[in-house]
Amino acid sequence: MLRRIALIFTLAAALVAAGRAQQPAPLASLRTTAESSGFKSTSTYEDVVKFMKAVDTASPNVYYVPYGKTYEGREMPMVVIGTGLNDGSPASVRATNRLRVHIQGNIHAGEVEGKEAAQVLIRELALGQHAEWLKTMVFLVTPIFNADGNERFSLTNRQRQNGPINGMGTRQNAQNLNINRDFMKLETPEGRAFVKLWNDYDPQVGFDLHTSDGSYHGYYLTYSPPLNPDTSDLIMSLMKDQWFPFVTKNIKAKHGWDTFYYGNAPSGGRRGAAPGGPGAAGTGAAPPPPPQPAPSAPPTPRAWSTFEHVPRFHNNYVGMRNRFALLSEAYAYATFEDRIKVTNYFMEEALQFAHEHVDQIRKLAADADKESIVGKTLATRAQFKTGGLIDILMGEVEDETNPVNGAVMNRRKNVVIPEKMTDRLWFEPSATEVAGTEYYVPANATKALEVLRAHGIQMRPVTQPVSGVEQFAITGNTQRPANPSSIDTGSHGLRTLQGDWQAATDGTVPAGAFAVPMNQPLARLAFYLLAPTSDDGLTAWNYLDDLLQDAKVYPILRKK
Repeated sequence: MLRRIALIFTLAAALVAAGRAQQPAPLASLRTTAESSGFKSTSTYEDVVKFMKAVDTASPNVYYVPYGKTYEGREMPMVVIGTGLNDGSPASVRATNRLRVHIQGNIHAGEVEGKEAAQVLIRELALGQHAEWLKTMVFLVTPIFNADGNERFSLTNRQRQNGPINGMGTRQNAQNLNINRDFMKLETPEGRAFVKLWNDYDPQVGFDLHTSDGSYHGYYLTYSPPLNPDTSDLIMSLMKDQWFPFVTKNIKAKHGWDTFYYGNAPSGGRRGAAPGGPGAAGTGAAPPPPPQPAPSAPPTPRAWSTFEHVPRFHNNYVGMRNRFALLSEAYAYATFEDRIKVTNYFMEEALQFAHEHVDQIRKLAADADKESIVGKTLATRAQFKTGGLIDILMGEVEDETNPVNGAVMNRRKNVVIPEKMTDRLWFEPSATEVAGTEYYVPANATKALEVLRAHGIQMRPVTQPVSGVEQFAITGNTQRPANPSSIDTGSHGLRTLQGDWQAATDGTVPAGAFAVPMNQPLARLAFYLLAPTSDDGLTAWNYLDDLLQDAKVYPILRKK
């Protein structure tokens, strides 16, 4: 009887193993919501989780690993993809000694093609496509970062975007906050979960997949590396000189589609002006005849300008962690199907480059961690760096009616208009400080200390008084009025300090404070959080407000 039971269990186990080994057929037939709806709809949260769990069940190389909870309590889903893993834990992933790549979609839940493209990539890897990548890389894929915003489907969200015609989610999360402005202040549970993921797994590469609805340009996708001028040159040189040129060249060669650095141009005088700008419909009256042009100097070229440099944005934050950040912005007025395609093309070429340069990428990230910033003059605020003229491809759109609700969408026309524009793709310092050897945070700065710990910044308690330190004497202390309706700043009135570092009056740091050394891997991030004149640090986000009321001296000391 016992032998019979054992035989039954043996057969059952064999059938389960055989069933798992024979999964490629159902996996190959698995479709995303976008695909199964003919690109009329985007995935719900439930759709994404069901898809990810189905791939996990079907593939021995895929592990479903939740990594946090949203503001409304939804489980934040991730799949870990790699060969030879015992499980999806950080220890198992790090033990592979392969390049670790994090791919994130849907931080803005109306920008949905990243969510769909990430699911396509998960399926492809599970089916054995790109098999060579799994020899050099392990993937951490989080397709639906802003899950709460995703569930706020509406036909009126991002109306001019060309689909999905059945609606999409919101830019903000359930707190009414933009998670892509939260990577320094860490006010959202989603932002906290992201930082914990990065502390635990320490990816060397991070993708952030978006949709751009700005200027009417000729690109199917635009992209950006880190933009803060304090980012290590080791990171920036590879991205600007090799990685993005490789991606641009290969997408054009294989698919005929143009891509370039993210930017926007002023609307005045351009063809295909945005709604409400030049070229928009007026009152219906016949326009007056145009005046005869008078002789004039050649027009000043327009500028192609990127977005902000501050680390509250994902790509800038990742750069401050000495890691490679690739932000993509599919063109909102291309069709939903084409936006998914081009996002996948972007990931495919970028990942192929990573596969071919895996040792170089890992070494540069490790070398950046070892770079000393002590004594270096670093930016605490920045402004656009005006360069020379660059060739930009502008485009046009036409109106298209959403058949579901009759609203007007824009659709990309197959028109490309080359134009010389001023290069405003990069930043230069507008305010600086010299990085000290250590910074000392008082024990009563509890909010600030908690945020530093959440970021994973190394600190140690001061057990004996420290002498020979400097203080920042405050000469200006201003605060912007809070705008509670803003999803970017919420209840915060951003604070700005002016002043100078000088020898401390009493000259000592008391025991009980916390020392933050600047010879640690996250030194650049720590500096930008601690510097009193930083436009995106603890001071700016009000984490030291209780110690700055009527203060003459910044509460954090430093040793030069």
